[in-house]
Amino acid sequence: MWLLLPFVILPIVEIALFIQVGGAIGVLPTILLVLLSAVAGVAVMRRQGALAMLDVQRAMQEFRDPSAPMAHGALIMVAGALMVIPGLFTSAVGVLLLIPAVRSLVMRWMGRKVRVSGVGFGYPGREADVMGDFPSGFGRRGNSRDGVIDGEYSVQDDPPAPVREGLTDDRPAGGPRPGSSGWTRH
Repeated sequence: MWLLLPFVILPIVEIALFIQVGGAIGVLPTILLVLLSAVAGVAVMRRQGALAMLDVQRAMQEFRDPSAPMAHGALIMVAGALMVIPGLFTSAVGVLLLIPAVRSLVMRWMGRKVRVSGVGFGYPGREADVMGDFPSGFGRRGNSRDGVIDGEYSVQDDPPAPVREGLTDDRPAGGPRPGSSGWTRH
């Protein structure tokens, strides 16, 4: 039911605004206003969308939370889309969303409406929560909140002998063809 209301009310509001504005400034200036709004919306989506992506990349490079730049970028794209949709009300809402303070207000309002029901990651057989509920063998060293994950590695110059034997094309006559694993028939 709530989803149906915007599709019923929005066209009525847009038609009423077209009648009022068209009566005040004339038909051609009203049409020109709608066309300029669409062109500005496309320009906003191209320019500001690219800048928002740069903000997200910069946040990730600086190891900051990229959610705020992503949300701002998404709202800028919504603003551009609203400006492209023919209508004076939607264009006005789109222009309002271009103001950073209004975007922050919208993000705060949306943040209050969002409820996180669970956060976690898992591996086959068992899920582990973010706080580090790992079974034996999956332990961490150091403080889990410092953002550093310790690891170990080793460098091997040559693979072990059984692996090396299949790397050359030197095979006995009548032996299996290269690429023949024995699992398929050729």
